[in-house]
Amino acid sequence: MAEILDGLKVSKEIKAEIKVEVEKILASKRRAPHLVAILVGNNGASKAYVNSKVKDCEEVGFQSSLIKFPSTVSESELLEKIDELNKSKAVDGFIVQLPLPDQIDQEKIINAIDPRKDVDGFHPENFGKMALEMDTFLPATPFGILTLLERYNIETKGKDCVIIGRSKIVGRPMSILMGRKDFPGNSTVTLTHSYTKDIEEYTRKADIVITALGDPHFLKGDMIKEGAVIVDVGITRVDNDSPKGYYLAGDVDFDSCAEKASWITPVPGGVGPMTRAMLMKNTIIAYKTSVYND
Repeated sequence: MAEILDGLKVSKEIKAEIKVEVEKILASKRRAPHLVAILVGNNGASKAYVNSKVKDCEEVGFQSSLIKFPSTVSESELLEKIDELNKSKAVDGFIVQLPLPDQIDQEKIINAIDPRKDVDGFHPENFGKMALEMDTFLPATPFGILTLLERYNIETKGKDCVIIGRSKIVGRPMSILMGRKDFPGNSTVTLTHSYTKDIEEYTRKADIVITALGDPHFLKGDMIKEGAVIVDVGITRVDNDSPKGYYLAGDVDFDSCAEKASWITPVPGGVGPMTRAMLMKNTIIAYKTSVYND
């Protein structure tokens, strides 16, 4: 049976480390790092995610602010608020929770964020620096996966890594990061997607499979090789007859894959907590590099 890559455990360790850093900052009579989240509309998943980020900030000692807009907000209003946050000496980093309503150009919003405060790591400048292996903010989920692999000392050098899914948030940056000259990295990377024929031909040869599809139980045990490392980014609500009425499922058919894998992430409790922890990590990095924190 596979051993568990416990994202919940590691995320708690990371947040405890950040809390110690914040305590030292406050002891030196400097202000706490400040993270702002912008929430547009009433999407249930977005609200829950933003609220969890506020809770994480409280846990590590950050100052946090939540700015809410109705789903009818205009693009110009949102851009005005972003400009205000960009110029604020009291704000180290901020995020605009995605997705946004149809009347708003998502790319325009992302591009308007000051790259120095882009703790989500989505701005083209930060993405470009990441691709060039320069110091920058990494997208929180890929950053979390790298950190999880590092903390469990999973060997990646010279390994065959297959990534399923090519989103700008996970799959594409993950393919770049796993191929970089660093640890974790130095893998031979194959990026697969919806137009890839016979995906199992790739996954059966892979030493590491990272899947970010949003397709419950997609990756079965007969699609991986013995001893593979499996990282499951997917999380989907699946209806059932339980009191809740649903359960959370990953892209991986956990039971069949756990019989063959060497390491595997659970859902929930794997990549999700790491994503939240790395947003905190990016915020403390933004604070340390800010000219406004004295």
